[in-house]
Amino acid sequence: MTERNDPTTQPAEAPDTAQEATGHDPTPTVTDDLRPAQREAKAVRLGRRAPLIGGTVAVIVAALLGLVIMARADGLPFEFDEEWAEDLLEIRGGLGDVLAFLMNALGGGIAGIFIVPITTAAILLILRRPWAALYFVVASAVSAGIVQLLKHLFGRARPEDILVVSDFGSFPSGHVANAATIAVALGVIVPRAWMWVLGAVYTAVMAASRTYLGAHWLSDTIGGLLIGGGVALVVWAVLAEVLERERLARLARVSAVNAARAQSHITPPSR
Repeated sequence: MTERNDPTTQPAEAPDTAQEATGHDPTPTVTDDLRPAQREAKAVRLGRRAPLIGGTVAVIVAALLGLVIMARADGLPFEFDEEWAEDLLEIRGGLGDVLAFLMNALGGGIAGIFIVPITTAAILLILRRPWAALYFVVASAVSAGIVQLLKHLFGRARPEDILVVSDFGSFPSGHVANAATIAVALGVIVPRAWMWVLGAVYTAVMAASRTYLGAHWLSDTIGGLLIGGGVALVVWAVLAEVLERERLARLARVSAVNAARAQSHITPPSR
């Protein structure tokens, strides 16, 4: 006689989860996220909203900063502006002058407006990244246009101890805006940590050089930073999808070339 509690006679328990029933874990894996299709889809979904909001807010904050400045008796400097300027006056001379004048030439005039953007765009075209070249040129042009608009709108006077010849309007700093645009744009085009670090250092040195030369107050450089970085983010949001698709295509080409080279160096097995 068979015992009622014999486990061999009891019905099998139903699976608790879909994974136990099908043998497949429906949870997405890291590997799925690394596939080109999923990465591009993620760029389309997330790549527009964050930079669009962040960039727009940055430009608006810069404009509000300009309004606050001009509400202070026709643009009188803040206390931190004057303290920063006094500290830099004490260290002028020698190597600091050389570096500051170099940054002045690099970030403005013919070099900053034409040579750097055109050269960068040409390199990107050679690397078969036309959308990246377009992004860089458009971001640089829009940033420069907004800077000139705000300069003429606010008309803030420059510091009296300026060492270089500059155009009208102290707020915002066009040199710093240009540097910030370049830093963010190249960080987007070449998304590597070292590129972002180099861009941050370049922008910081440019901002320091502008106040060192007495061309701007510190608050002017803050406005330039917000505008340059903000414009680069907004233009990135507009072109995010095509930029990511182009980047993935280049990665695929480079990977294929590297694989072909590696295969060509494999020694056939001896018989």
